[in-house]
Amino acid sequence: MNDNTTLLVGGRIHTPDSPDATAMAVTGGTVVWVGQDGPGRALHPDAEVVELDGAFVAPAFVDAHVHATATGLHLSGLDLTGVRDAAGLLAAVREAAVSTVPGEVLLAHGWDESGWRDRRLPSRAELDAAAGEVPVYLSRVDVHSALVSTALVELAPGARDTAGWSAEGPLTRQAHHLVRAAARAAVTPAQRQRAQRAFLRAAAAAGIVAVHECAGPDVSGEEDLVDLLALAAEPGMPEVVAYWGEHGAIDTARRLGASGLAGDLFVDGALGSHTAALHEPYADRPGTTGARYLDAGAIAEHVVACTEAGLQAGFHVIGDAAVAEVVEGLRRAEEKLGRRALAAARHRLEHVEMVDTEQARALAGWGVAASVQPQFDAAWGGSGGMYATRLGAERAAGLNPFSALAAEGVVLAFGSDAPVTPLDPWASVRAAVHHRTPGAGLSARAAFNAHTRGGHRAAGVHDGVTGSLVPGAPAHYAVWDAAELVVATPDSRVQRWSTDPRARVPGLPPLDPGAPLPRCLRTVRAGETVHDALS
Repeated sequence: MNDNTTLLVGGRIHTPDSPDATAMAVTGGTVVWVGQDGPGRALHPDAEVVELDGAFVAPAFVDAHVHATATGLHLSGLDLTGVRDAAGLLAAVREAAVSTVPGEVLLAHGWDESGWRDRRLPSRAELDAAAGEVPVYLSRVDVHSALVSTALVELAPGARDTAGWSAEGPLTRQAHHLVRAAARAAVTPAQRQRAQRAFLRAAAAAGIVAVHECAGPDVSGEEDLVDLLALAAEPGMPEVVAYWGEHGAIDTARRLGASGLAGDLFVDGALGSHTAALHEPYADRPGTTGARYLDAGAIAEHVVACTEAGLQAGFHVIGDAAVAEVVEGLRRAEEKLGRRALAAARHRLEHVEMVDTEQARALAGWGVAASVQPQFDAAWGGSGGMYATRLGAERAAGLNPFSALAAEGVVLAFGSDAPVTPLDPWASVRAAVHHRTPGAGLSARAAFNAHTRGGHRAAGVHDGVTGSLVPGAPAHYAVWDAAELVVATPDSRVQRWSTDPRARVPGLPPLDPGAPLPRCLRTVRAGETVHDALS
């Protein structure tokens, strides 16, 4: 670590203690001073000076839920997010299959039929005709179901005899887990390393200084996580906080260096794939209430074991029936452990989309953090969105109640669930501010804190300074080129949001829908640059 002092001057420093700050000094990976340019130069005459030219400096983001390899493969492979019907999907597969390396699986991600002109999905026969002999795995945008070719099914023969099997349509539940494992096994070590490196570079370029990797036996595999942690240990990489989603696997978590048995330990599935566990049936598929994979007894057992082992416990939970099961499991864990011990363990939940006020109050009392994804609401909320299609407008309006969770004292940590939604923290902050359900969103300040300090807190860092730019805090920060951002005022005049310190414009960049978002110039982790477009 470099113990020399770096002095940033001529910018705009986002810090709670000095609202007019234009300069910041960093020594040995720690913020040591924040203030004005003149005093900064006088106090640190021998520092390396970085001229910001009006740029905006803020705490770097934390993405509290990612899947690194899958996102890297998505960034470098076939992207299906722009497909608008079955014909378009088949055409994309046909073109990609021609250039697929023999022996490799064609992996693609992002189709979402809820936004298609014609919601008919291609049959397996159509997919086989497009792919030829190439095994094909096409994950839905929520990654809880997939379209697959017969050639891939042959690599996972047990899928035909388990829950979620379909001879024609997407595979869900255990059948999906089996074909996904087969597709993952076909990824070569070189492919995996390229994908992970691409992901980490993309995260750093987005102003992200740390990610929470939600790994597990049904998601990525041990070898994948070991390789990712080794790559993240190289100089110039963002931090990776690892979670392993396996019930009761204390020894595995310790061997892998995971912070907890949390992340994608599935209590249920996803709304888009009709596998989130509901009290009442789906509006567009009345014959199902989804899938529940763990009951309150198993949840309590897991929480107790993790608490006693000094590990964070946590679960993937989306539907209201699944949330109720988790709350009951935590209540039973409290009976065995006591409230103080349970709260001190700082457990976490992922997504927790269908939660009511009483449940939020209970979660806050147990010290549980909620790792949530605001871009879910931006993508699928609203009266005409996928949530309303799946649940009906009334139930859908209650999803992702960020303001209610925050009001009850639940620690919020924002993430992308990449590759489900993009690595775009400012877009997540904006989505939380402009929630599609009036009253469910957050202020800009609260949303920004959830994507910075909240991510560190969800990972168990409770020192009160990490994730902010104050003396004594780790120097995790990003530099943003916000000089050209504009925002419309209520009287429709357009004003430039200036980073010129003389303008003394308070607050964060404009987050109005449609307004351009800042471009990251530099990302710094503990004083070490992990992304640089400033030089």
